[in-house]
Amino acid sequence: MAVLQNQSSDAAASAPGPDPLEVLSRWFEEASQAGDPMPEAMTLASASPEGRPSARIVLFKGIMRGAIFFVTNYASRKARELELNPWAALVFHFPLRERQVRIEGRVQRASAAESDAYFASRASGSQVGAWASPQSKPVAGRTTLEESVSEVTLRFAGASIPRPAFWGGYLVFPDTVELWLGRRDRLHDRFAYRRRPAEPESWDVERLAP
Repeated sequence: MAVLQNQSSDAAASAPGPDPLEVLSRWFEEASQAGDPMPEAMTLASASPEGRPSARIVLFKGIMRGAIFFVTNYASRKARELELNPWAALVFHFPLRERQVRIEGRVQRASAAESDAYFASRASGSQVGAWASPQSKPVAGRTTLEESVSEVTLRFAGASIPRPAFWGGYLVFPDTVELWLGRRDRLHDRFAYRRRPAEPESWDVERLAP
């Protein structure tokens, strides 16, 4: 027991910080400033109710209410899976700084107001694209998409574009986070954070072998 306590104390002292989401925010800003390619890209893994996994790259849209925020079409495969099995895993990779962040947690839809606010901040072309693309569904060809874009553009010409009801945000509320830092000879630093059930604002941390 004393050994475990000493390991926990050492991990807390040498870890990048007491709150892994604050560390993620800091690392994201540092990666952005260092010129890391697309630091906002994150892998999102979901699974069907039967446990069959699928993964894809989505874009990190910030931390909201202590959760990772991203957006998608509610009819997409990932959204359908998340609605039926509301758990997900995320991976951030910042290669220039040899850092990685792994997150696991429960998922829920963002509120309509949160999704509206984000949609209003998007460029008009991205707003049109959200309306025009039947995400994850078969299309006859590129021309079909371009025609849909033209139709949506004409429909909202001269007016503000509202958020479509079939599109919006999701929040991943982490209960487990792993911070990975590259080191020489593959002796990397790995720190596993677990949220305390009785103290949701606090985390336990331990060092893992590389």
